Amino acid sequence: MKTVSISGSPRANVGKKDAKALRASGNIPCTLYGGETQVNFFAPYNDFRHVVYTPDVNKVLVKVNGNEYETLLQEIQFHPVNDRILHIDFLQLFPDKPVIIDIPVVITGSSAGVKAGGKLAVITRKLKIKALPAHLPDVITVDISNLEIGQSSRVGDLSMENVQFLDTPNRVIVAVQMTRAVVEDPKAAAAAAPAAGAAKAAAPAAAGAKAPAAAAKAPEKKK
Repeated sequence: MKTVSISGSPRANVGKKDAKALRASGNIPCTLYGGETQVNFFAPYNDFRHVVYTPDVNKVLVKVNGNEYETLLQEIQFHPVNDRILHIDFLQLFPDKPVIIDIPVVITGSSAGVKAGGKLAVITRKLKIKALPAHLPDVITVDISNLEIGQSSRVGDLSMENVQFLDTPNRVIVAVQMTRAVVEDPKAAAAAAPAAGAAKAAAPAAAGAKAPAAAAKAPEKKK
């Protein structure tokens, strides 16, 4: 997993008034949990754009007052009206302590079912995993090359070394669904054409053969 860096400054005071003043000056109040002591700091708002506004999940190297902490972004509080960041919590990582995190899913391959007219439906876009910090992947790759129409890929189908998947094994990640569109096989259509023509030609002949029999009447009995 990639690592990005943020340099912060320790907060002299902790409270709503102090946090409001920090935000007014273009900074974001933050808290670092998980270690022996809680670390309260702040950093410029713009420094968080490459951490928050991205589909990727990254480790964050937080530098505060000469100390460095390897962390994961744990929780973000947004303003209910303008969606501005109000506060960010970070979780400190340790080499021997596994963490639980949601990792984005990336679909690869070209499905045979989609080529045949099926519709690809991505049901799950993130998966919850448990792993040591050194083994955290950037993404979970799901190959759909072998999926036919009506088939799906589930959590139980996945396997990754040193990573434990925490979602239920039956959870569907991606599926190839049937559509209303009918996809004809050109070779099958060409082979079926002569048979269809023969069937049409045979229909009038059969009708003509039945006509005389239908027209014949049984002789009347004499009284």
